[in-house]
Amino acid sequence: MRAVHLLAVSAGILGAVPALANEDVLKRTANPAEQVLQTVDYANTRFSKLDQINTGNVNKLQVAWTFSTGVLRGHEGSPLVIGDVMYVHTPFPNIVYALDLNQDGKILWKYEPKQDPNVIPVMCCDTVNRGLAYADGAIFLHQADTTIVSLDAKTGKVNWSVQNGDPKIGETNTATVMPVKDKLIVGIAGAEYGIRGHITAYDLKTGKQAWRAYNLGPDAEMKIDPEKTTELGKPVGKDSSIKTWEGDQWKTGGASTWGWYSYDPKLNLVYYGTGNPSTWNPKQRPGDNKWSMTIFARDADTGVAKWVYQMTPHDEWDYDGINEMILTDQKIDGKERPLLTHFDRNGFGYTLDRATGELLVAEKYDPAVNWATKVDQDKSSKTYGRPLVVAKYSTDQNGEDTNSKGICPAALGSKDQQPAAYSPKTNLFYVPTNHVCMDYEPFRVSYTPGQPYVGATLSMYPAPNSHGGMGNFIAWDGTAGKIKWSNPEQFSVWSGALATAGDVVFYGTLEGYLKAVDAKTGKELYKFKTPSGIIGNVMTFQHKGKQNIAVLSGVGGWAGIGLAAGLTDPNAGLGAVGGYAALSSYTNLGGQLTVFNLPN
Repeated sequence: MRAVHLLAVSAGILGAVPALANEDVLKRTANPAEQVLQTVDYANTRFSKLDQINTGNVNKLQVAWTFSTGVLRGHEGSPLVIGDVMYVHTPFPNIVYALDLNQDGKILWKYEPKQDPNVIPVMCCDTVNRGLAYADGAIFLHQADTTIVSLDAKTGKVNWSVQNGDPKIGETNTATVMPVKDKLIVGIAGAEYGIRGHITAYDLKTGKQAWRAYNLGPDAEMKIDPEKTTELGKPVGKDSSIKTWEGDQWKTGGASTWGWYSYDPKLNLVYYGTGNPSTWNPKQRPGDNKWSMTIFARDADTGVAKWVYQMTPHDEWDYDGINEMILTDQKIDGKERPLLTHFDRNGFGYTLDRATGELLVAEKYDPAVNWATKVDQDKSSKTYGRPLVVAKYSTDQNGEDTNSKGICPAALGSKDQQPAAYSPKTNLFYVPTNHVCMDYEPFRVSYTPGQPYVGATLSMYPAPNSHGGMGNFIAWDGTAGKIKWSNPEQFSVWSGALATAGDVVFYGTLEGYLKAVDAKTGKELYKFKTPSGIIGNVMTFQHKGKQNIAVLSGVGGWAGIGLAAGLTDPNAGLGAVGGYAALSSYTNLGGQLTVFNLPN
């Protein structure tokens, strides 16, 4: 099964459709010296064509320079590089720095928004931000308080700002944004507060809202066409969301969009996933709770949904479906297909036809997954496309105030938001994973605007009868649905992966190591311990003819929330504090950028 090209890496293919996407973004994503999107390209491959650093010399990497962000808490996302300038972001208060690469990171300008600190306790799982985007001479930031700002890339001056949500009812932001054509695509966080998730497009030049599509509710507000929007090839029908909720529960039903976005310029479709339904107590919300836990394919111009696929109907475990959608063209059964590959929190790796939404592959990418036996792939079956749930691990069937034990994966999933990478040289996906299980006890909870709407107590621990650690870094064949190799890690791998044309794959660890492994075999080729745990995404750029690797370190995120927020109750942090208590023996708080390159 041979990959012939990557959607947004091939300059030739993209050059054929410049009118369908933002020409500046297309031009710059085709230049591997720069990085203008957190996802590296529209296809979310996180693949770089730079190959100066390769399997033969990566062990000679050295630190070139460092930069302190001046902020603690979790540092997710990565810097951007445009020309001779690097743009670095921080967790709350979401400072943006422009650094001169010609002077080892001299600060050219600094943007520091004044946000109400009351937004901090409303943010679910640390004060992280997944980074900036660039298009048409502007840097775009979506702040914690849901303010979206366009900054002049040269001066840092605010071009425009707009409010996307209301923190007083629990709406916040942790995600990046994506410029597509003349629009900026943004989401919203807050399902743990009973918000109603949506995705919105704003005009790149003015900030004026172009369209908004909700993930739950009436067809018109969701921009769903009952006859033309399909799931698994069939029209979803009228009131497809409302019918799967009791009464008006959809109004506080969650399904937030705090993950990643990808875009196919040829099909003009934007892809993203939705989060958990509210509350975490499944007994309080009977039904499939559509369209939480769903992959959406939407028209970039209008927001209208072309197709949807719900991965975890009636979620009972908080398996948010927000993880990235990686777009590739590969052969399946001898036929070249436009594919979308998604590593869901629920532990299944999905491959679909991204034009039609047809389900092609759905297999477990962590051997510990036990909450479902499989995803039914028999098209003649009544349960086609649905996971077959094991009763023992069903928190709904076991009932309220019952502690269901030994569920794998834990709520933070076999993979959370930390993005995977794909190499067209190996046709493999490189996936940072969690190898963690949980006990889950749901309880009755009432909705109050702006207050937590969770309704479950969790505890987390390493997957039993395994290597004893809480993570693996794996290589995955997305057309066959099989693990090719797997490297065990002591803690969850909470860093985004980067694949390169030098056949090296990079990732970071919660202890703080930057690691480089052979893309074909997984053999570890290099590691260096940075000052704090790495939950940022490794990136690469070229400056003055030299390839560099850069990563933010600063422990935090859901896995590191105990350290980041100083929590000690084992059940705090939605169950993560106890599970990752040992992390404090290996790293400490920080906020640093480290840049590596080869010696002259």
